[in-house]
Amino acid sequence: MEARFLGIPELTGVPVVAVVVDVMRAYTVAAWAFARGAERVVLAESLEDALALKARHPAWVTLKDGSPAPGFDLVNSPALLRNTDLSGRTVVQKTTAGTVGALAVKDASLVLCASFVVAEATAGLLRERACERVTFVVTGEGGRAEEDFACAQYIARRAGGDAVDAGPYLRRAGASRSADELRQGVREGSTPEDVALCLELDRFPFAMAAAVEDSLMVLQQVNLTDSPSA
Repeated sequence: MEARFLGIPELTGVPVVAVVVDVMRAYTVAAWAFARGAERVVLAESLEDALALKARHPAWVTLKDGSPAPGFDLVNSPALLRNTDLSGRTVVQKTTAGTVGALAVKDASLVLCASFVVAEATAGLLRERACERVTFVVTGEGGRAEEDFACAQYIARRAGGDAVDAGPYLRRAGASRSADELRQGVREGSTPEDVALCLELDRFPFAMAAAVEDSLMVLQQVNLTDSPSA
């Protein structure tokens, strides 16, 4: 498998297969949302779009980066989300980097959204689909976020069939600037416990695929046995 690693500003053209990586915290939070029963996650273009969706669909659950705000039900924190019952609910998510990255490649034939908690399932799906060329979108810090780059490299090697020690990749992520900011409470709407939850390797057995449905970018839980076509 040929892998390339790009930041959002470096994307040109439409990749055939894209893996959008946001470890701290968008796609750790999305995975937890599915684990807590969410039916789907709608990736909003803006905070205004998220609020408009909430106005049209009051039962939907809205989620954003930063501190709580009127119209939003949750913040982008796995620790604050993991005890929330989301059974059968649609979650609308807007974050600074993760959702932006997915929307930037929305026209790709296959878009997967990933973090360490779904790393092996994501790699397994790439192997199952025999993906020959994969663009990994490193969303944080304009493509320089160490935690996202480490996760992308790990998934790429596993997708290629390599036996890989995850330890060095997890340590790189744990020593990243994002991890330090979460530990120190610099980011609003987070807790220090988020770091450990974001570094739980293969916490969940599913991958997450995004596709356009009725003009919305919709993320859904995917098992390897019902994977979408690339």
